[in-house]
Amino acid sequence: MSQETAQSDKMLEAMRNFSEQYAKRTDTFFCSDLSVTAVVIEGLAKHKQDLGAPLCPCRHYEDKEAEVKSTFWNCPCVPMRERKECHCMLFITPDNPFVGSEQAISLEYIKETTEKIKG
Repeated sequence: MSQETAQSDKMLEAMRNFSEQYAKRTDTFFCSDLSVTAVVIEGLAKHKQDLGAPLCPCRHYEDKEAEVKSTFWNCPCVPMRERKECHCMLFITPDNPFVGSEQAISLEYIKETTEKIKG
């Protein structure tokens, strides 16, 4: 395993752990389609590794570094913290039709799912 792969795995595990703990703390759940959760967590991990902060991976930014500094879209973003509104559908309230029953996801599932998507 290369050092870069080890770092990526470590960051992915950190974001997985954060997501599980935050869901439990906020009484939110992952999407009923866990592949959505896997892709979002991987995107957060990639941004944390590349940019130093878990910038929301589901939005387009003209300048990612500037967005990181503003902190508005760093996960958990302001809409999530203030109103429990997660654009990525990572943290879903029980009244949302896409809500699942899980507040946990395995590292293996995340890796397998994102590898399949990448082809």
